[in-house]
Order: sequence, then C-alpha cells, then structure tokens
Amino acid sequence: MELSRRDFLKGSAAGIGGVFLFDALAGGVALAAPIKKIQLTRQGKETPTICPYDASGCGFIVMADAKGKVINIEGDPDHPINRGAACAKGASLRQLSADNPWRLTRPLYRAPGAADWQPVEWGWALDKIARNIKDTRDAAFLPRDKDGNIVNRTESIACLGGSALDNEECYLLVKMARALGLVYIEHHARI
Repeated sequence: MELSRRDFLKGSAAGIGGVFLFDALAGGVALAAPIKKIQLTRQGKETPTICPYDASGCGFIVMADAKGKVINIEGDPDHPINRGAACAKGASLRQLSADNPWRLTRPLYRAPGAADWQPVEWGWALDKIARNIKDTRDAAFLPRDKDGNIVNRTESIACLGGSALDNEECYLLVKMARALGLVYIEHHARI
C-alpha cells in the first residue's frame, strides 16, 4: 500500500482529533492530570557571582547553607548577559566548589603500562612533573635553527592555559613557558 503525504496528514489529523474527542467525552481526565503544587523553600543564602570559565561574564547564583557549604549553583535569570542560561562549562560550576564530594584532594599517578591510578604525595608528584619537563626539554631543545639563527626553543612541549586562571596566574604561566623555550602556547577558550 502506498501512502501519500496528503493521506498521511489526513490520518494524523484524524488520530489527534480522536484523542482529543475521547478526552472531552471522558471528562478531561485522560490527558490532563491534576497539577501537584510543590512547596518551595529557601534552604540557604543566595549570593550572585560571575562564571570563571571565560570572558563572557555570565551571572550565577550560588546558594550556601549556614556553614558556607554550597548547596546549589544555577544561572541568574536577572543577569543581562546569560539571563539564567548556562553553557556546558558554566553548568559544571558545582564541580569547582571545595565541598564537592567527587573533587580530588590529592594527586593520582598511573605508571606506564598500569591500568589503575594510585594516590601519591604532592612532593613526589611535583618532582616527577619537573623531572619529565626537564628531560623532555633537554632531549628536544633547539639552540639554533637550520639557518644558524639563535632560537633557544623546544617544540616537544606545549602549554595550555585555562580560563579558570586569573590574569596574574596566566601572566606567570606564560612567563614560565617562554622561559622554558616553549613556542606552542595556547588557551582552551580559543581552541
């Protein structure tokens, strides 16, 4: 059986009309369930804030209890930039709070070839990172280019900044990267 577009629309209209006719004959109970009223209570203090992720300046409302523990973070409907909406990064603001139960509190390390991460001490982790950076830089450092010009750079390490960093932190990060001879310096908001 072939069904034309016109026949499909006629059948769809008849079906929808039949549902509404049945609902009207049944007294309006088939489609319209009674609306539950939910009592909304404020559980803490609301504080307006700005999203730290990018330079858009979206507004959020942070709700904290009497002890300062973050209960909820949501878009500020009165803010002129985002009007209560949130991008994917802004919607994940709850992950930044110090009382987030899933937030890591110590570094994790996965040895080459291992399947599991294991907690390590901060001193060990920072020494390991510094050693890996130094070894990689030394192995691929180029004091001069192919024409003999002094370049003092390495192309085997890249630096990726984040928008949760403030201006001073970004300044120090770039100064460190340039001092190491990095040429691939980028920011995640531009990628």
